[in-house]
Amino acid sequence: MSKEQTRPSESLVQELLSERRDLKVAVERLKIELEDARAGGGAPDPRFKDLQEEIERLRYQLASVRAEATRLREERDELKAGIEKALDQLDEE
Repeated sequence: MSKEQTRPSESLVQELLSERRDLKVAVERLKIELEDARAGGGAPDPRFKDLQEEIERLRYQLASVRAEATRLREERDELKAGIEKALDQLDEE
């Protein structure tokens, strides 16, 4: 076998060099993005406060609805007891 047959073709070498350059560029781009993210000082997303406020509003609304449901159940139980008492009185007559 001659040396020319065992050597990779020039196009393959060029392709690998091109891929290497692309990867180096991608690595540098990611390094810059990482630095930008770190430079942000971990500042919260501006939407975070709005979302927290919405969560609190929904929690308050849920608590209000639960209290109303409890009140309505108690009222229902009182009405049911009243109806049963009235039916018992009608049966006695």
